[in-house]
Amino acid sequence: MASINLTKVIEKFKWENLTPEIDISKIKVTQPDINRPALQLAGYFEHFETTRLQIVGFVEYSYMNGMSEDRQREIFEKLLNNPLPGILFCRELYPNEIFREVAVKHGVPLLMSRKATSACMAEVIRWLNVQLAPCISVHGVLVDVYGEGVLITGESGIGKSEAALELIRRGHRLVTDDVVEIRRVSEDTLIGSAPDITKHFIELRGIGIVDVKALYGASSVRDTQNIDLVIRLEDWDKDKEYDRLGLEEEYTEYLGNRVVCHNIPIRPGRNLAIICESAAVNHRQKKMGYNAAEELYKRVQNSLAHGRDEED
Repeated sequence: MASINLTKVIEKFKWENLTPEIDISKIKVTQPDINRPALQLAGYFEHFETTRLQIVGFVEYSYMNGMSEDRQREIFEKLLNNPLPGILFCRELYPNEIFREVAVKHGVPLLMSRKATSACMAEVIRWLNVQLAPCISVHGVLVDVYGEGVLITGESGIGKSEAALELIRRGHRLVTDDVVEIRRVSEDTLIGSAPDITKHFIELRGIGIVDVKALYGASSVRDTQNIDLVIRLEDWDKDKEYDRLGLEEEYTEYLGNRVVCHNIPIRPGRNLAIICESAAVNHRQKKMGYNAAEELYKRVQNSLAHGRDEED
């Protein structure tokens, strides 16, 4: 099961740790979802998901402080006597002394954010969905071309990195070279990123390692990108039939999600960068409702129909 250390979450969102005496170095967050413990504060603990981060907003905070001290101790003991990864108070709200005392007793970290509850929840869920999504690593290069995430794959040495470098020179942005970490954040979305070790680097055979960010500037790289299109490079085979119209889409699958895939044959003299650009723009046009292959097919059909009418 994927997990992320609580300290990394705190650093990401710049939360304040209200219980520094609790060792949080080994606490892991394993669920991208969160829970607002309103029902639990009212005494209902059936189906309580204790693996989620708990978020306390103004409503829960007001309800807590409206209880008698005896009732607070009773409910707080039931709530905090669980392996909760942490409880976050939003809107700069601070827990009262009873809540803090029981939390320290059971080793549950208390955190504080200055942001509004709804905004904080949305940010946390979105970020955790990416960090905790199912992940695989594939061999390839991921480039942002006109806003489309183009994953270039193929055999080692076929020219993936060279194509990516030419795309970068033409103003597009590198996400990762050689190893692409793919995360499935939803049924429709795959996000690619680079391992920390190789981030912003490209390997060129005969030259070595190139630091793209240092050579071309911060605008030439990005950390993550949706994977919208796969271009698979392969050696030209004169006996193989290649798609020349593109009426039917071909797909490849990663983590159960299908992505449009083009098989591009490589021959000396073919400009891979221009091919990748054209494929990206064409894919974008299709998403906007225009398909050049279908338009050509309609023109041919209309021409044939017109020819038959003239013969009649």
